[in-house]
Amino acid sequence: MVKDMTVGSPSRILFFFAMPMILGNLFQQLYNIVDSVVVGNFVGADALAAVGASYPITFLFVAIAIGASTGCSVVISQLFGAKRYGEMKTAVYTSLFSIGGLGLVLMGIGLLISAPILRLLGTPENIFADSAVYLNIYFLGAGFLFLYNTLTAVFNALGDSKSPLVFLAIASVVNIGLDLLFVIEYQMGVAGVAWATLIAQALSSALSLLFLLRRLRRMESAEAHRLYDLRMLTRMLRIAVPSMIQQSIVSLGMLFVQALVNSFGSTVVAGYTAATKIDSIAMMPMLNISNAVSSFTAQNIGAGKPERVKKGYRAALLLMVVIGLAITGCLFLFGADFMSLFVDANVSQRVIDVGVEYLRVVSVFYIVMGGMFSTNGLLRGAGDVKAFMASTLCNFVCRVTCAYAFASLLGAGSIWWSIPMGWSLGLLISFLRYRSGKWAGKSLVGDRKVPPGRQEADGEPS
Repeated sequence: MVKDMTVGSPSRILFFFAMPMILGNLFQQLYNIVDSVVVGNFVGADALAAVGASYPITFLFVAIAIGASTGCSVVISQLFGAKRYGEMKTAVYTSLFSIGGLGLVLMGIGLLISAPILRLLGTPENIFADSAVYLNIYFLGAGFLFLYNTLTAVFNALGDSKSPLVFLAIASVVNIGLDLLFVIEYQMGVAGVAWATLIAQALSSALSLLFLLRRLRRMESAEAHRLYDLRMLTRMLRIAVPSMIQQSIVSLGMLFVQALVNSFGSTVVAGYTAATKIDSIAMMPMLNISNAVSSFTAQNIGAGKPERVKKGYRAALLLMVVIGLAITGCLFLFGADFMSLFVDANVSQRVIDVGVEYLRVVSVFYIVMGGMFSTNGLLRGAGDVKAFMASTLCNFVCRVTCAYAFASLLGAGSIWWSIPMGWSLGLLISFLRYRSGKWAGKSLVGDRKVPPGRQEADGEPS
């Protein structure tokens, strides 16, 4: 069901909105985690490294999809908060057509450039063929990737974080079953896990689309809506284009980091791959709280309630501290156990040692990351895209620069020590912008229409 975030307790709304998102993204991470676990245990460490060597390139496509859907979700959420349902539907349909088409175009480009990019990154020869196979199958599903990210962004903009959870749960079960079938039973190796992921993504996209279309038909609005509107697209592009550029630059930074990782050999590549999988799961709660802050902020900006946004921001920071400390403790104590899920310690102890070192360094700074995520989520939801971009880009420029600068001194350790350095700089930039208060006047939907009695019902001044 849709959720109006402009009334009620901010802390309660953020918590219960974020929890299904956290669970949903854990299921989504299962796509990659199960791929790595199955490959690492049933095919070998080289196959695990092959999947990992493909990650920065696949991350680039995910980043573009997220950047594109960000512009759509902010506009949709602000229109929903302003109760302009006809325009909101127009924004939804325009988003689906535009981003779906972009996904198909990038699918073709990806198939053409996969091998040259792997060469450019210096992918070790013993894992090159498997990396290329995994990438090409992944690119075939790019249309589903873009469609699903758009659908999830729309659901979140409407205050519904539960529906994507259901569809992801179904798709994850299918993905796990197909992984085991294709790799163990049919001996398809890396190609098997890639096909399993593609099929699971297609299923989740189809289910989400059917459910959303049904919901939109049931939402009554006095205003007419269109299936496609260029003016609405232009409005969304104000956020989407800078977000795609920002995410693409971040992804290029990841490519440079992966090239540095590759230079240390396949053992470090495998350890780094497994550790980043664990790290990505550990970061999910805080990333999803950030997304919740974005939806909360956008709806309240649309409703003309910037002071309520500040209450939500403070509640989010508290959640980040509690969750960050708990996850840090788990990774510090049980990092080796988590790594052993990916590789056999009797065969690849060095791989586990590399991963544990990564996890122990990075996890200590999760509170810093949580603060950056919360503040960036607020700026993104307010439509303050320039400040959001500045924080994120400086974070990754710092990370890439420090990784290379200290590589001769710290070896592979420079890669993981550079991460908290980037987080610290990103937090400083975004927090200074938040303190300035300039984000409060960045509405993307024009005049805000606040229904009579809304402030009185919420107990807050206008």
